[in-house]
Amino acid sequence: MYEDFMRLTADRYSVRKFDGRALEPEVIEKILRAGQLAPTACNRQPQRIAVINSPEGLEKLHRCTECHFNAPAALLVCHDREACWKRGCDGKPSGDIDAAIVTTHMMLAASALGVGTTWVMHFIPEAVRQEFAVPERLEPTALLVMGYPAPDAAPYPGHLERKPIEQVISNNGF
Repeated sequence: MYEDFMRLTADRYSVRKFDGRALEPEVIEKILRAGQLAPTACNRQPQRIAVINSPEGLEKLHRCTECHFNAPAALLVCHDREACWKRGCDGKPSGDIDAAIVTTHMMLAASALGVGTTWVMHFIPEAVRQEFAVPERLEPTALLVMGYPAPDAAPYPGHLERKPIEQVISNNGF
């Protein structure tokens, strides 16, 4: 099972070219279920997710980011500032971290289902708020554009480059 997971994470890449086919509702549901199962701080589940897959919704998405890659669907992942846990010593909220964990779970589930994704943080928050009527208490955190990869879709040239593990891991502090 570990080997399957490692293969999934190694093979997954940000898809920037889609074949245009719509995602079936049951596929979207499975991806959303993976997000629902993701851990969040104190299990507060502050994530709020909007499914964007109608022509009107995709048109709105195009006004919010140039990084839509003409995907046939996207998930707008927000977190509720009022629902997220806050660290006692300094009040740091968990919302962005919780939303990132949820988005990662959905991204990996999509990959397991043969659906390509790109995690987009390059968007105009004010445009997202306006186009999708995002309430003030919600913070737009990520867009997960998704669809079936085009036959000639390929990873970014630097996708396989990784720093040596010794540069990013320390056993004795920093």
